[in-house]
Amino acid sequence: MPRRWHIAVLALLGILALACEGGVDAADPESTRTRTVAPTGGAPGYPASMAALGDSITAGVGSCVAYLACTRNSWAAGTGSGVDSHYQRILAENPKIRRQVHNFAEPGARAGALATQADRAVDAKVSYVTVLIGANDVCAGPAGRMTPVATFRDQVDRALATLKKGLPRARVLVVSIPDLYRLWQVGREDDQAVEVWESRGICPAMLARPASAASADEERRRAVRDRIEAYDEQLRAACRAYGSRCRWDGGRLHDVRFTVGRLSTFDYFHPNIEGQNEIADVTYPDRFDW
Repeated sequence: MPRRWHIAVLALLGILALACEGGVDAADPESTRTRTVAPTGGAPGYPASMAALGDSITAGVGSCVAYLACTRNSWAAGTGSGVDSHYQRILAENPKIRRQVHNFAEPGARAGALATQADRAVDAKVSYVTVLIGANDVCAGPAGRMTPVATFRDQVDRALATLKKGLPRARVLVVSIPDLYRLWQVGREDDQAVEVWESRGICPAMLARPASAASADEERRRAVRDRIEAYDEQLRAACRAYGSRCRWDGGRLHDVRFTVGRLSTFDYFHPNIEGQNEIADVTYPDRFDW
């Protein structure tokens, strides 16, 4: 009997995983949301293929019915009916991109993983690449273990150099890091969020002892806030150094004034599907003219 019970549980988890992932080979249902279409007057054609690089945010972790990667709900490359992703918006303008979408983002990835993801984008020969990275570089442990700013920049530069060499005509969008200090501010008053953060050890550099007003905890949080701002400056500078084929989001994602209602109740850290849609809204280019 115990063996049968374990088999049943594994089967259920497998079904949940498939439901979350969806996959690029699944049908592409039309989004049920009102689509925001970029202006087309005088703009060059929309890309016919794309790849998303990054971490668990772009992988859609926590946006489905299980605490797993859920790429169908990704703000960038999502194919699901509930998300108005960059892919879905481009598809509405250029049907050639249908199924020509790849999500290489990996849960837990830091900037050091970007180069390998960039290699995969080059192999896929895509014409549009999104990059969102950095949260794990500050979250992986105590504040003293955050990736040094210079190291972060070197790792981002290495990945962008791979894209520039392998995909010289591709358009690259580099996105700012969400404001985790804002995350702490909106979640510290929510009892359920605080309980989840404490019990699961979510992003301890920022969220450990979330209700504490001790000077050491305040200093730790400010250090994370400042490091994210430093990373964002390096992302902006790296994109500028890349050249005309790279666009920086202007800090729009970092400036989002999100609420607890946009967070997954699995961890009160990753965006739920409403949060994924908000990321798509603020980062989608108004024109593909670069």
